[in-house]
Amino acid sequence: MNVSMNWLKEYVTIDNDVQTFADKMTMSGSNVDRIEKKGEAITDVVIGKVLEIVKHPDADKLVVTQVDVGEKTIQIVTGAENMKVGDLVPVALPGANLAEGLKIKEGRLRGIASNGMMCSVEELGLDPEHFPDAPEHGIYIIKGDYPLGSDAKPVFGLDDAIIEFEITSNRPDCFSLLGIAREAAATVDADFHYPEIHFNEVAGDINQHASVEVIATDLCPRFVAKVLVDVDIKPSPKWMQDRLRSVGIRPINNLVDITNFVMVEMGQPMHAYDLEELIHGKIIVRRAKDKEKMMTLDGEERELDDTMLVIAGEEEVIGVAGVMGGEGSKVKDHTGMILLEAANFDPASIRKTSKKIGLRTDASTKFEKHLDPNTALIAMERACQLAEMIGAGRVMAGIIDVNNSKREPNKVAYNVGNINRLLGTDISEEEMVGYFKRLEFVVNEEQKEILAPTFRADIECEADLAEEVARLYGYDLLPTTLATGTPTVGKKNFTQRMEDLTRQIMEDCSLNEAMTYSFESPKVYDKLKLELDSPLRVAVKIDNPLGEDFSVMRTSTVNGMLQALSNNYAKRNEKVGLYEIGTIYEPKAIPLKELPKESQKLTIGMYGDCDFFKLKGILETLFEAFNCLDLAKWDPNLDVSYLHPGRKAKVLLKNKDIGYIGEVHPDVLDAYDIHDKAYIAVIDMKDLIDEATLDHKYTPVPRYPAVNRDLAMLVKEEILVGTIEEVIRRYSGKILEKLELFDVYKGKQIEAGYKSVAYALSFRAADHTLQEKEISKTMEKILKGLENELGATLRK
Repeated sequence: MNVSMNWLKEYVTIDNDVQTFADKMTMSGSNVDRIEKKGEAITDVVIGKVLEIVKHPDADKLVVTQVDVGEKTIQIVTGAENMKVGDLVPVALPGANLAEGLKIKEGRLRGIASNGMMCSVEELGLDPEHFPDAPEHGIYIIKGDYPLGSDAKPVFGLDDAIIEFEITSNRPDCFSLLGIAREAAATVDADFHYPEIHFNEVAGDINQHASVEVIATDLCPRFVAKVLVDVDIKPSPKWMQDRLRSVGIRPINNLVDITNFVMVEMGQPMHAYDLEELIHGKIIVRRAKDKEKMMTLDGEERELDDTMLVIAGEEEVIGVAGVMGGEGSKVKDHTGMILLEAANFDPASIRKTSKKIGLRTDASTKFEKHLDPNTALIAMERACQLAEMIGAGRVMAGIIDVNNSKREPNKVAYNVGNINRLLGTDISEEEMVGYFKRLEFVVNEEQKEILAPTFRADIECEADLAEEVARLYGYDLLPTTLATGTPTVGKKNFTQRMEDLTRQIMEDCSLNEAMTYSFESPKVYDKLKLELDSPLRVAVKIDNPLGEDFSVMRTSTVNGMLQALSNNYAKRNEKVGLYEIGTIYEPKAIPLKELPKESQKLTIGMYGDCDFFKLKGILETLFEAFNCLDLAKWDPNLDVSYLHPGRKAKVLLKNKDIGYIGEVHPDVLDAYDIHDKAYIAVIDMKDLIDEATLDHKYTPVPRYPAVNRDLAMLVKEEILVGTIEEVIRRYSGKILEKLELFDVYKGKQIEAGYKSVAYALSFRAADHTLQEKEISKTMEKILKGLENELGATLRK
């Protein structure tokens, strides 16, 4: 926010020099980013009056002039042709310094003495675009009456200082000159002078000439309109042009300058419509129709969509709300009646619209900050006053005010003791109340509460009041105190510790951690051979993706892992083992009505010098570290399209499906350009951690010997080893200490459709030496159980 010190001093008395003032503002929370002292390098430029112009005797393109500069008349030779006798001009005296380091000296041109130079705006370091009356080539002619020989810098605003404030997003009120003036008055404890607004209205009824219908009330909290009649479009007066130029705005004409003046002063963007161009004088505030088009004031045709708010007439769009008006209803030189608009729009809608159509304006920048709807009415009254003041038109009686705003002053209780404890200060209640009143808060000292004006919507709780007290008291004056409170020891929760343990186990198993993108392409569904009705194809689409390859949130971590393996394979890494703990996003419905479910998955991917059982062994190592290996089962009845049909299994924990493991389908490997067998395992971290424990149970070293037996049986090929082990454990009772598979055989000696499975069993009792009859009885139970449940027979 650029602020002219000369303009600011119209509202608040500032006795400090600009640097001291800037320092105070920074310390009170209004950070000053830059100070520009305009005209600081310009010296010895005064106002002169042309008394005489004669041709140079020896040069056709030069003239010799006599210029009155107050105490004396000097002779200047120039090639300019646009001045005449009686004109006031800026004169650089001998020794003067101009823009870009130009220094003026006495000299002679074609033998004639020249004791100075008449200046153009460029030579004074000014932008010609900000001076519409400046000639393209020539001397600037000063309009008005000024003392001859007086400093010319005030005429051009070169005696000013411009302060650039860095305004935070929670203070939209400070995106205006009055907002900064309020802050300045509170900071330096000076009186703040609001502009006194009063104007006359002419006979008539606005409702007979104009009407406003707000359809999109959620995007337009307030719309205020007034009508000007007998409009006279002409240049605005010098004082208004000077004010606009001081903050970098080019004067155009009196009506446009009024809207820009109010936008800077009040922080409220405004717009003017040619009422004679509006059918029946009607304005409709609505959402645009999809692919509706309009021509904006910059001459560009814009295509709109149904998320954008527009200002429309009965037949066509006449403006993109809060961004820019339309070409069709712009004010023309012969316009007789004007409809002035001061509205308030939803900030998110303006920001999105501005981005979509690629057009960012001063108005859209301010609307994005969530302006106070109550400012719209005050700004409209100020614009009407200025229109009458500078003769831009007369104000018709009546006003249109469509007010759907619910902005009310915030009521906040305060406690002097609490605020002092928070700040570590000992500020009296009287002093605190004084600070609140300087900020224009209404204070109820009996109820110990304040009402914050609607332009201070950031004041919501007592801590906000404490901040206001601190910045006006002075951050540099706050005492240094030690923090108080009960110290706590920070530590990771159980889930975080188990994730760390998972990483440790994976790395102990020679795996490297991978990190893959959460954004994917919809094309990965086909690469993974997913069925068309697979729930994994239902993904959250990203509104503003980086590209199609990053347009949806992943519903599986497998693509990322396979892509990582593919990248390694392309770089000729012979054997690779990777793991990732990553998140998937599963929407409950599309389109989204609530946030998707997020699940943490442990994904392991391997190729080269590995097989199914090596990957299974890594998972068993993890389960053992989590103290839940005895709960794990492996079920080959798994339907996953991207795994090999005969080399895959569900991973069950306490009979709950927590993931899967398997060899990647050859067709999928081809899609990822991996020409080697690869293996994948995916485990749900929450389900695994829910069954995990870090509690370890220890038993004494056994006092009694173990008894070992081997058991070899014939079973059908389809019977799983895990099922056999489950039956053995169930029938062996408490004395079975260890069960180890040591042989699986299929061959000529075995009947077709059967296999031989052999186990080493170890028995031990904790309180006595086992007797042979106990062992034989247990073995008998095991054999009967295997026979009855699995049809197993003892191999002879």
